[in-house]
Amino acid sequence: MSLQINSLTKKFGTQTALNNVSLKIGKSEIVGLLGPNGAGKSTLMKSIVGALKIDEGEIFFEGKNISQHSLETKSKMGFLPENNPLYAEMYVKEYLTFVAEIHGVSKARIEEVIELVGITPEKTKKISQLSKGYRQRVGLAQAILHSPELLILDEPTNGLDPNQIVEIRNVIKEIGREKTVILSTHVMQEVEALCSRVILLHKGNIIQDSPIAEFKDKFGSLEEAFADYTTE
Repeated sequence: MSLQINSLTKKFGTQTALNNVSLKIGKSEIVGLLGPNGAGKSTLMKSIVGALKIDEGEIFFEGKNISQHSLETKSKMGFLPENNPLYAEMYVKEYLTFVAEIHGVSKARIEEVIELVGITPEKTKKISQLSKGYRQRVGLAQAILHSPELLILDEPTNGLDPNQIVEIRNVIKEIGREKTVILSTHVMQEVEALCSRVILLHKGNIIQDSPIAEFKDKFGSLEEAFADYTTE
């Protein structure tokens, strides 16, 4: 297994954000991480990439405990958080060069990724001058720049127009042929277009973990299935 989580629990004061969560995700798998707001999705993603301290349980990536091998495991992960924090006063290429230097990535790879995510016309602009859609592309560029083995994307097509959405989906699909991808989104068309499997979180618990066809089962759509599983 590329990623294995054992009995992960995370609390914020008296609130339990994740309750004894366990799962396994293999390589070359694009998994949709679904759930209502407040279900624990962001907490789970941040725990995997080491942005949040683990209270209870263990996370293994490529057989190594992320708490004991923090730098090694983090270096093989890429993360695009929902709020996409960028340095607004830096120029696009300057920012990506900065990220590349941290990872020890070549200049040729920077140009390759700029082309891949479709920001070539914008690369000499300041990030603050970019539209939301192009900022999102810059965020994706930094996440994939070092060719991570695990890519975690939180609402990756947020702010993109329909043409851009198709382009970015194709990039994600291509990455998923060889790498592990966890995709969190509220857009069910995204899940159907990209994912082979769905993990549904609700109130900190995994209530469904199944292939898409099985998740939909007797329902007419993913939206109907989602509503049924998460409405009390």
